[in-house]
Amino acid sequence: MADKPFWKTKALSEMSQAEWESLCDGCGKCCLHKIEDIATGKISYTNIACRLLDSDACKCSDYANRSKRVHDCVKLTADNLASLKWMPSTCAYRLVADGKDLEWWHPLVSGDRETIHAAGMSVRGRTIPEKRGQDLWKYRVKWPV
Repeated sequence: MADKPFWKTKALSEMSQAEWESLCDGCGKCCLHKIEDIATGKISYTNIACRLLDSDACKCSDYANRSKRVHDCVKLTADNLASLKWMPSTCAYRLVADGKDLEWWHPLVSGDRETIHAAGMSVRGRTIPEKRGQDLWKYRVKWPV
């Protein structure tokens, strides 16, 4: 068992803070504005990024204070993951929770933080900044999932 990586041997709830944080692949998809169709429950992604997302780095520009600065920013935990239906299917947290392995482009597998971008799996170069009054329906995209 010692030869297996931590994400194959530990439940999400058993991971250290460092292990938990390293699971984030840096795609930025969770920081896109999403729309839920009330009638069907279907989630649509937009290419509109949260105002704190540095879309070149695919990182939050104020990670430590994100919940204070963005009122609807969700802090992902092992306990709330299952209820967050909007998390992308490629999300490492979702994959591990479902007993699946990480993708080849995940930095923990590839050993390179740039692989996810080279594979076209991040939001880098694909977003627009959020502005008041935007009609989210006009900005729906299919590429995040």
